[in-house]
Amino acid sequence: MKSNVPIAVTSRSFCRNSQLRAELLKKYSIVRFNDEGSSLSEDNLIEFCQGSEKIITALERIDDRFLSALPELKVVSKYGVGTDMLDIDAMINHGVRLGWTGGVNRRSVSELVIAFSIALLRHFGPANEEISNGIWQNRVGGCISGRTVGIIGCGNIGKDLTRILRAFDCQILANDILDFPDFYSRNEVRSVELEELLQTADIVTLHVPLDESTRNLLSGERLALMRPESILINAARGGIVDELALKTMLQNDRLAGAAFDVFATEPPDDLELLRLPNFLATPHIGGSSEEAILAMGRAAIDGLDKNKIPSATHPS
Repeated sequence: MKSNVPIAVTSRSFCRNSQLRAELLKKYSIVRFNDEGSSLSEDNLIEFCQGSEKIITALERIDDRFLSALPELKVVSKYGVGTDMLDIDAMINHGVRLGWTGGVNRRSVSELVIAFSIALLRHFGPANEEISNGIWQNRVGGCISGRTVGIIGCGNIGKDLTRILRAFDCQILANDILDFPDFYSRNEVRSVELEELLQTADIVTLHVPLDESTRNLLSGERLALMRPESILINAARGGIVDELALKTMLQNDRLAGAAFDVFATEPPDDLELLRLPNFLATPHIGGSSEEAILAMGRAAIDGLDKNKIPSATHPS
């Protein structure tokens, strides 16, 4: 039997997917979808969610002001895995429950990292620009196979990426605030300090959440530890890397290349960085494969019923 509990879905990606809409409407009869495709924030977000007991959100900011304005709200279910837009303390204080499932988009993000790595190593960007301008010029690149890859953050995505990289015979270095000795042992991963990882890896890839401990984690000083022939990939969150320092390093050939799916400000406005020939950018598409959208959407639907008051230390 369908539930008559009123639901609001703020996520534009969810709302554009006919299959997810149908699956949600099988369970709930009163659903407000963000059919205008609006980017909802502050007063607009409050107005959209007014009267809803449960909501499905993506990148919208859920904070004390929002929760105070919606005393009827009982459940926030997360579409996607990032929780940096959720004020967990405010949710605890207001007694609002969280539906959250980690790792549902891990393969989508992992494959993007592999694509970025190969594209940078084989100079896809400059080669494509040259051939589109009528220049037929061979460019010698390198293989991902046998490279040393440094994974900063070995959670769901970092572990999935490790398994893929093993097929390329890569040496894996990992840095994480948690220890995963069994996983490291099974997959021949070497746990190292951040500085050693930056100094050693051919490819450095970020997979940590954005919080006060990771904001500007790769400062200019730490970026300078990387070797000129290495590359940096950020498919995690903007704000983890000093983008101005990165731009200077790329301009001065102190870093071979970088690829970002996320930025401190989205959309990014530093056109100098975006137009560098050794920089690749995508518009936050890490979780935007068809498979990941369905997995994230179904997890969010389940989270409307399977949820709990979050912990101050971890949302799950």
